[in-house]
Amino acid sequence: MNDVKLPETLAFQLGTLGAVVTERFSARLAAHGLKPKHVGLLTALESGMAASQLDIAKLMDVAPSLVVSLADRLEELGALRRERAPSDRRRQVLTLTTEGRELLALCTQAATEVDAELTQGLTAGEAEALRSALRVLARHAGLPVT
Repeated sequence: MNDVKLPETLAFQLGTLGAVVTERFSARLAAHGLKPKHVGLLTALESGMAASQLDIAKLMDVAPSLVVSLADRLEELGALRRERAPSDRRRQVLTLTTEGRELLALCTQAATEVDAELTQGLTAGEAEALRSALRVLARHAGLPVT
């Protein structure tokens, strides 16, 4: 067995930091009545990667019933519209509204604030190196990367 201690592993460090980041981001989103998965759905719609509830469920790797629940809340907020697909009446297509884009901008601001907190002890170069490394890791994990 090697001499590496669990707290020294990337898995442990990223997992622990991820929990902290999620908590901070979630607290900011709660002010808008949202959770991170709501933001994931809004982001998927904005990106154009998926529009049907089923396609979004596949993209987000969640149960279709969860997408229905998330969409219900976002529809209540006026952030999206549901429409039946003309080619298949069983299929629900989601469309981001102007209110949804404004809500997504507020969520982006919240994420930017969390980013600033996380990187406040880093130089600009270190912060960019972190972003770059995370993009590479995300790409290798099969996540959509911009």
